[in-house]
Amino acid sequence: MAGRLGSGHRGIRYTALAAGAVMALGLAACAPSADPAPQNSPSAPVMDSPELSGTLNVYAAASLKKTFTELASQFEVAHPKVKVSLSFDGSSTLVTQIKEGAPADVFASADQANMSKLSDAGLVQGTPVEFANNFLTLVVPPGNPASITSFADAAKEGVKLVICAPQVPCGAASASDAKSAGLTLKPVSEELNVTSVLGKVTSGEADAGLVYVTDAKTAGDKVVSVPLGLKNPTINHYPIAAVNTSQSPQVAQAFIALVTGEQGQKTLRDAGFGAP
Repeated sequence: MAGRLGSGHRGIRYTALAAGAVMALGLAACAPSADPAPQNSPSAPVMDSPELSGTLNVYAAASLKKTFTELASQFEVAHPKVKVSLSFDGSSTLVTQIKEGAPADVFASADQANMSKLSDAGLVQGTPVEFANNFLTLVVPPGNPASITSFADAAKEGVKLVICAPQVPCGAASASDAKSAGLTLKPVSEELNVTSVLGKVTSGEADAGLVYVTDAKTAGDKVVSVPLGLKNPTINHYPIAAVNTSQSPQVAQAFIALVTGEQGQKTLRDAGFGAP
């Protein structure tokens, strides 16, 4: 009798357990399904960022022509669906063009003053980043026909000296360096970008010109450099920023990252630019 009773208790217990399991299954079936893991959770698949594409319009100071042409090629190799369009001129000229609606995505200036003009006009996205610096040197044609061996020689009467216009960064630096040297310059021409100054010297139209050391290096044996000999030469700081009217903001930021990154900085150093 006791055995049958124990057996009966076991049967009741098993029945209760089975009923409980059925109820649990039923509740699980009726319960709402759990939300999928959020995209930023460790278990969620990571989505690749979209591939960059389109045209990137870069407006850069004339002294950046060689380096930015190289960097644009590097960028296009890394991003095959992007075409980089480059516009080079004096920084002040580029600022005017951008203010007037030129389709710039990135602006690289040869000084802080012209970048500030664009910032003050509300046309810069974020904070401009300095990526290089530069300073001036005298250049003369091979053979040095005017026998210029110092900065003071370039200021003498009868010397055909060419410099940048005052509103251009290299022009402002020329005036500053002349003041530091106690000289009054008498240029026969004031150009709107440093490339034009260099061209006047290499063509033999000028006896001397004030250009950036990087331009003198790029010119190679077409010119001879004559250091200014200043204790504290004027240093031009180069900032870069995305233009806030850009139609390709992601591409613009990617290009800026190249310029300010290790690869871009090496290209700039190789061209003679100073580190920011």
